[in-house]
Amino acid sequence: MSKRIKVANLPEFHAAHYLDSETSVAAYLTDILEANDAALLASALGDIARARGMTEIAKTAGITREALYKALRPDSAPRFDTVSRVRAALGVRLVAQAVHPATDGGGV
Repeated sequence: MSKRIKVANLPEFHAAHYLDSETSVAAYLTDILEANDAALLASALGDIARARGMTEIAKTAGITREALYKALRPDSAPRFDTVSRVRAALGVRLVAQAVHPATDGGGV
């Protein structure tokens, strides 16, 4: 017979523990952007900032640490300017891709 595990006894999951390389950060943000959810993006940027050190990211972004925590909490909808500053401080680029790539092989 297997022993039952209570959900309450499981450790809390923190994505920051797994964001230890540029590749993992890029993959994480790419997946998050697919969801098209501003609050989820804010939360993901918060995960990455925590993985890198919230105080340092806030300083580099020119935002107070408290304001950064507030802007990147899971239920927030940060302004584009805030997302852009945090993105730059994290050293990542957000890239646009065509949803339906052209099939004619021609340019714009």
